[in-house]
Amino acid sequence: MESIYKTIIMKLSGEALADESDRTIYDRKLLKDIARTVHDIVSLGTEVGVVVGAGNIWRGRLAEKVGIERSTGDYMGMLGTIINALALQSAFEEEGMSTRVMSAIDVPQVCEPYIRRKAISHLAKGRVVIFAGGTGNPYFTTDSTATLRALDIGADAILMGKNGVEGVYDKDPRANKDARLLSHLTFQEVVEKKLGVMDLTAVAMLEASPIKIHVYNMEDQTAPVRILKGEAVGSVISKE
Repeated sequence: MESIYKTIIMKLSGEALADESDRTIYDRKLLKDIARTVHDIVSLGTEVGVVVGAGNIWRGRLAEKVGIERSTGDYMGMLGTIINALALQSAFEEEGMSTRVMSAIDVPQVCEPYIRRKAISHLAKGRVVIFAGGTGNPYFTTDSTATLRALDIGADAILMGKNGVEGVYDKDPRANKDARLLSHLTFQEVVEKKLGVMDLTAVAMLEASPIKIHVYNMEDQTAPVRILKGEAVGSVISKE
């Protein structure tokens, strides 16, 4: 069965890569599971770009706690995404996928600079492209990176894995047992209701775009493939 999308961006949280049992920044099994999932997606003929956060290494609130000013803290987070991108690249290559890391911050010894046309060329050749270094600017989240890269490369959808939740709810499901899963909502509804699915700036940038966001439980490694096969999984956010 073919994929319903030609090109996607997968947004992965940095926290989801960590080993909670011994508090190290990576869990080997999780990296391998993610790599297998991406391999299955590539096997459907889908072009895959990946954006990863840095929450397993560095959090912005820690900068404030220890007295590091905001811009410097954000740059530290960008460097953390490069470390995570290299870890994912290694895991992907173990699964036999040709992979490129492209960074918004110039680190030529370890990865390529982000160049739109080159990224599109890599994807067309069947390579997985991991977009690192955030947007290259402080004050922007990796959610914004996912949105900008999706718009830039002409992606059809963003697949956003969340930890421990099935999708978008009308209120925090961890604090409210009666929280209701929303199977479909618009970008405008997310912004107006201030739902915590992703950075609202990133959502607002998509309001006039045909790109869809699929929010799913990252613990379910079958979810991305089922989404691409057209199954109703988690929540869908779209223009209409």
